[in-house]
Amino acid sequence: MLNLSNDRWRNKGLKNLKRSRETIISEILDICAEGACKTRIVYQANLNFRTVGPYLELLKTNGLIDTIQDSPRKYETTTRGLELLGYFKNIQREFIK
Repeated sequence: MLNLSNDRWRNKGLKNLKRSRETIISEILDICAEGACKTRIVYQANLNFRTVGPYLELLKTNGLIDTIQDSPRKYETTTRGLELLGYFKNIQREFIK
């Protein structure tokens, strides 16, 4: 049986596998940049339907995504969301250097 206890993997130098809230938000903004339905967001961001709901609400409330007028079930990143996504990507590039 595969043992994934923290102590065993910590000794191998692996970090915590959980993503930060900011990473998940940037992934959702990136996915929605060209318009995406909830199912696409769930699969591409590797989330589940219970988890994605609060993120979508947070992003909508803060004006970072909007529903596409023709389809209330599709989401699109707003101009403000694209600006924030650009900041996220710049920060991630700094850590890669």
